[in-house]
Amino acid sequence: MNKVHYDISGIQNTEIKTQLKNALDKVDGISTVNIDATRGSIEVGYNQSTDENSIKSCIENVGCKIQNQSNDF
Repeated sequence: MNKVHYDISGIQNTEIKTQLKNALDKVDGISTVNIDATRGSIEVGYNQSTDENSIKSCIENVGCKIQNQSNDF
């Protein structure tokens, strides 16, 4: 399983956090989603069925902006 971490802006309330989690859960290949609204970060675990571009698109479609990305943690 691959993991990617994003620092994002735009998680202003629990409703947006829930929308983001639900949207990511619908993407084929994503197995884990951990969102820390206080820190403005998301950690996503995924397999070969998806790629980072699909994950980024999903995050941005909910209305959040990616500030930074890390694959090393």
